[in-house]
Amino acid sequence: MTWSAQQYSLFEQQRTRPVRDLVAAIDSTNVRRAVDLGCGPGNSTEVLAQRFVDASITGLDSSEDMLVKARQRMPAVNFELADIAAWQPAQKFDVILANASLQWLPDHAALYPHLVEQLLPGGTLAVQTPDNLNEPAHVLAREVAMQGPWAGKIGEVKHNQRHSASYYYELLSSHCSSVDVWRTTYYHPLADGHQAVVEWFKGTALRPFLAPLTEQEQGAFIDQYLERISQAYTALADGSVLLPFPRLFLIAQRSG
Repeated sequence: MTWSAQQYSLFEQQRTRPVRDLVAAIDSTNVRRAVDLGCGPGNSTEVLAQRFVDASITGLDSSEDMLVKARQRMPAVNFELADIAAWQPAQKFDVILANASLQWLPDHAALYPHLVEQLLPGGTLAVQTPDNLNEPAHVLAREVAMQGPWAGKIGEVKHNQRHSASYYYELLSSHCSSVDVWRTTYYHPLADGHQAVVEWFKGTALRPFLAPLTEQEQGAFIDQYLERISQAYTALADGSVLLPFPRLFLIAQRSG
């Protein structure tokens, strides 16, 4: 199952709020070159461009479908098809932004210092990653995967390990002059209730579970998942659901 810009963008307003908070916290004024790693449909790139209006900005993503939408949104920006794990830029940057993308990659002990090395002295690495593997939406996905008739296909599917704030602080402190880490839980109102919760995660966290399944199995998986979600999240009086979503933020400035 490939990335779908249409599915991801169903909740664009809610997904964009964290990157607005992240970019607003970057304490840099003289930014000439910036890159958005895992730019998706360009919503995070747009936030970056609005903050640093005089900078040359590049967006990278591994999904051509996402890049099509990003180029439509911002035709003047350079968007490139690339894998963050293999990224070896020819030039260094003043700002590297990674909004809800690095959690899909393994070996953060090597990845994060590598990204810092791609900064100019005094440059800023700004990262936001979901910190929600213990939230009901993730726990229930793993339970449905292990307990259903598809267990042989997806029962062992796991997302890459997420680390604590102290892990990233210690990891980057020796490479950076300053490291700021914080955690925020957003509460997203979803007017379409429990079905909206399912649609939200179909665009991201459920992808590794659904990809190996047949179309019929996917439908059955979603039905079971929706039933569990309906029990786990309380609907408000108007039928909407307030979805808690914890996220980890990091801003690190390369020693210069």
